[in-house]
Amino acid sequence: MIQIQQLIAIVKEASKRMIVDHFSVMEKGGCENIVTSSDLAVQHYLCERLSEELPGCGFLCEEEDQWTVAPTYTWIIDPIDGTANYSRGIQHCAICVGLREGDQMIMSVVYLPRTNELFHAERGKGAFLNGQPIHVSQRTFQQSILCTALAVYHKEFAPCCANIILDTFMQCNDIRRFGAAAPELCYLAMGRCELYFEYQLSPWDFAAASLIVEEAGGHLCTLDGSPIPLDRPSGILAANNPDNLTQLQSIVQRHL
Repeated sequence: MIQIQQLIAIVKEASKRMIVDHFSVMEKGGCENIVTSSDLAVQHYLCERLSEELPGCGFLCEEEDQWTVAPTYTWIIDPIDGTANYSRGIQHCAICVGLREGDQMIMSVVYLPRTNELFHAERGKGAFLNGQPIHVSQRTFQQSILCTALAVYHKEFAPCCANIILDTFMQCNDIRRFGAAAPELCYLAMGRCELYFEYQLSPWDFAAASLIVEEAGGHLCTLDGSPIPLDRPSGILAANNPDNLTQLQSIVQRHL
């Protein structure tokens, strides 16, 4: 079985294919959905190395429709979460790698090379930033900052999302929109924010970071309060404590 320090080393080596002087950008069906040559290089390297470390494993990856779910272990990978940020030189972008055993995440790494912030977690062992333990904040809903986004790939739902964001804003402290789901969830895990809402994400956007949130003491659910799925797209809510999650969910449900 692979160890967390081995996974961290593999992710850091993969990041060398991300921090390059030149890369190409291609559209995936529209200007709002792009892929770069760096995404592909990082994903190819990760799949090759992780297959060596864990033979017979499956992969659920963002690029190139690489979906080979295995009965026991499946890697869920976003080679660059926040590709639009990456392509424009914005620092909020991350390599996300999580290992799913059965129906739960057991190991995760989220690495932001441009800020040199590496988050990791193992189930039952806590969450860490650059090797130091992290924990969610104790702020109330009124004191909270919400990380969120409009439905960029489903703009017909943007008015609904805007109403949810405005309603939440009127009850919390402020909002932030960094443009990358996994870093935002990790920011919640370490107390930089307390609330998170996104109308729909794919598993590779949230799977790795979800374990980091849970191990840091946070809570996640779908828009209707169900446990988050690890094999299909879903709306995601997260908060630093159950009361704040319940209040956020009630706002979302009022508008949905």
